Amino acid sequence: MYNPNSLKAEEFIDDAEILETLDYAQKNKDNAELIDSIIEKAEKRKGLSHREAAVLLDCTLADRNERIFELARQIKKDFYGNRIVMFAPLYLSNYCVNSCVYCPYHCQNKHIARKKLTQEEIRQEVIALQDMGHKRLALETGEDPVNNPIEYVLESIKTIYDIKHKNGAIRRVNVNIAATTVENYCKLKDAGIGTYILFQETYHKESYEKLHPAGPKHNYAYHTEAMDRAMEGGIDDVGLGVLFGLELYRYEFAGLLMHAEHLEAVHGVGPHTISVPRVKKADDIDPTAFDNGIDDDTFAKIIACIRIAVPYTGMIISTRESEACREKALSLGISQISGGSRTSVGGYAGYSPEERPHDTEQFDVSDQRSLDEVVNWLMKLGYIPSFCTACYREGRTGDRFMSLCKNGQIQNCCHPNALMTLKEYLMDYASPDTRDVGVKLIESEIGNVPNEKVRGIVVDNLAKIEQGSRDFRF
Repeated sequence: MYNPNSLKAEEFIDDAEILETLDYAQKNKDNAELIDSIIEKAEKRKGLSHREAAVLLDCTLADRNERIFELARQIKKDFYGNRIVMFAPLYLSNYCVNSCVYCPYHCQNKHIARKKLTQEEIRQEVIALQDMGHKRLALETGEDPVNNPIEYVLESIKTIYDIKHKNGAIRRVNVNIAATTVENYCKLKDAGIGTYILFQETYHKESYEKLHPAGPKHNYAYHTEAMDRAMEGGIDDVGLGVLFGLELYRYEFAGLLMHAEHLEAVHGVGPHTISVPRVKKADDIDPTAFDNGIDDDTFAKIIACIRIAVPYTGMIISTRESEACREKALSLGISQISGGSRTSVGGYAGYSPEERPHDTEQFDVSDQRSLDEVVNWLMKLGYIPSFCTACYREGRTGDRFMSLCKNGQIQNCCHPNALMTLKEYLMDYASPDTRDVGVKLIESEIGNVPNEKVRGIVVDNLAKIEQGSRDFRF
């Protein structure tokens, strides 16, 4: 029985409810009157139910689809403006005891090199990332209680935060590790993490168990209920995601939104972010072995419909996707992207931007440009690359961030913070061309800070950054 308020996975992600939703959406995919009413509701910027969003995803009416895409663009602009938050993944270890059939780190893979970074190696990786200009990392590690215990993760977080190299500093560490206990989530909270990220992979229970045939991740309920334990442990910024291509995308779309509705119903705040990765080639993994791959047009519509359904939630797209795909996705709802990424353990230190180790990669990187190239590209498209971490450090997390977003004050915090952190990047790390493009962009964007007093402070702080000061924030 479907119950979004339940703490049981098979009740808040109810298979019968999803199947009924998909049937309802299919039957109404060309119901112009219903589709118009859903779009009108979405225009109020209060979100949609999973069933309403599913109807929009299935819509076959060309003129209504254009309205859907245009509304997604407008909602993205209204809540997130033209800011794009930058981050990079940091892989600590690829030791893993699970048997996930889509991931090369699975324990049956005997020919991939296994590696775990020491604290000194982590230090070198972080310095390399700081020298690129990164301020925000997503920490990644395989599930292995012997090689990667929670103590190792906590020590690594402390190491990362303690490193201050030249003008560099990692100001926010998001963590993407396996589902764990409330006690361990409390420890992660105390360690000062930003967002706890855990991809569901698939919400289809039978497929999930087949895709995870052995290891602790085989337990569907324990994995699916992890966000509730994280929130019980005090982590109020959590990130959802599915791996599109493993199961039918319409099923995953409905399950993902039902999970978001569950978090809102039980904890009073939905996910801080939603990620939309697709299955990619990696070591012994062939994405064509999975029957549910989606084309770029379908992918774009999924992004647009998620943006409409959960207008306040950040959306992430990684370097799994190509430059062209990422460019299209940006306007439809994406608010965070990675840049200059390596998906191998120890992939940054000692390598030039053109060099890329492949021996421990989790997946092939499609967008292989350097961070500077990505920043330059974003600015030429009219976006502000943001290295801001202020909300996390000022305690504006969970429902406090959502309130800021909903009342429109995000423009008086996030917009000026984006400009000031971009200025830091331009002064410390940018190539000459990127610096020239960025200076002009900042000059043109200062006037878009609504509050006159805040605008004046931004102008003063930009001048101080020019003179060597760092780390201003609202």
